[in-house]
Amino acid sequence: MIKNTLTGKQKRFLRSMGMTIDPVVNMGKEGVTPTVVQAAQEAIKKRELIKVRVLQNCFEEPKDAITTLAERCNADLVQVIGRNGLLFRRNFDKPKIELPK
Repeated sequence: MIKNTLTGKQKRFLRSMGMTIDPVVNMGKEGVTPTVVQAAQEAIKKRELIKVRVLQNCFEEPKDAITTLAERCNADLVQVIGRNGLLFRRNFDKPKIELPK
């Protein structure tokens, strides 16, 4: 089950930020592997908001693969468009993104 702690306003804010960033994690034909999960967790810890791309050769549906990755990274799924998804997890030690209330 995905935790959904973001309000509509916060998701809209994160989506607008997500338009300008490049994908930092790519999922290939193996799908959601431990290596992909680890890479996503490291990136999300540094940046809080990451874009994930599901490559053409992935056998899973992009939405399913990104949803699974969000669950395994304990992150909020902000949106999925086509083969790209946005994941957010707040870093309480060193917050970088100030969310609207």
